Amino acid sequence: MNAPTTNPGLLSPFHLAFPVHDLAAARRFYGELLGCPEGRSSDEWIDFNFYGHQIVAHLAPGETGTAARNAVDGHGVPVRHFGIVLPMAEWEAMAERLKAQGTEFVIEPYIRFKGEPGEQATMFFLDPSGNALEVKAFADIGRLFAK
Repeated sequence: MNAPTTNPGLLSPFHLAFPVHDLAAARRFYGELLGCPEGRSSDEWIDFNFYGHQIVAHLAPGETGTAARNAVDGHGVPVRHFGIVLPMAEWEAMAERLKAQGTEFVIEPYIRFKGEPGEQATMFFLDPSGNALEVKAFADIGRLFAK
């Protein structure tokens, strides 16, 4: 069974709300570092356009913190994370930009599952509130769900 969609042939934007300890820090990270345009906001939350998807940073300091990790391909992958799948050239450019800006990676940019159906470029890093983000890319996007 295929997942339902409201735009046949197109991906529907997702909505994700997550806690942050400081809205100004979230603005700097998502808006300035990652280049996500800001949408609506209040004293308690900020909408960002995350590659066409709506993510919302909610001020909730008591809800922030480090996620548990599971072993994947020899690395400790944060269990609770979100991210985006980019074209390979954009992934490479982002990896270089983040490295140049001194980003501390949870998992440095590398190619995971080399030679396997799910081979992918990946990197993990944290926002200022400890929310884990993964940015990945596939040489062949048709392998996104390959087993």
